Amino acid sequence: MGLRHKLTGTGADFSFRKTVHISPDFLIKHGIKGLILDVDNTLTTHDDPVPAEGIVQWLDSLRDRGIKLMILSNNHPERVTPFAKLLGLDCVCDGAKPLKKGYVQAMKKMGLTPEETAGVGDQLFTDIWGAKAAGIRSIYVQPIATEGKDKRFIRFKRVMERPFLPEKFIDDKRRRK
Repeated sequence: MGLRHKLTGTGADFSFRKTVHISPDFLIKHGIKGLILDVDNTLTTHDDPVPAEGIVQWLDSLRDRGIKLMILSNNHPERVTPFAKLLGLDCVCDGAKPLKKGYVQAMKKMGLTPEETAGVGDQLFTDIWGAKAAGIRSIYVQPIATEGKDKRFIRFKRVMERPFLPEKFIDDKRRRK
């Protein structure tokens, strides 16, 4: 991790290009027993009620290996709760990321400690900062899609994040094989 990441707290512990490339074996190898998952642009595109391709199977593969899963979103219950139910997951809505409050609440619901937990998300200034604030490991994933023009604030944050984005991704190794 470079100096700029250390100074800003934007360096994720792990980085993947796609959420579905985070394998159960990788998590178990790193002692991670539970994931706190962002929704928009991590599990689906913004405001989409349907999971992205491969997400349902990925979640099933994690469950099969005993990984606990919880959704944490800054979005409101009207958006998050039906999506979480569709996936068979519990959720914390209005999570106040990057504050640690939502992460602590999610860990408590899963019965896990910070050492056993990681947060997964596509935004450095909310998901990664929030995971770090909560004392858990952070897993950055590239956004599924570019936000529409109606998502101006998120588009602005994306521009601000650019200098801090990871340069190496664990799943790049998968492509070379």
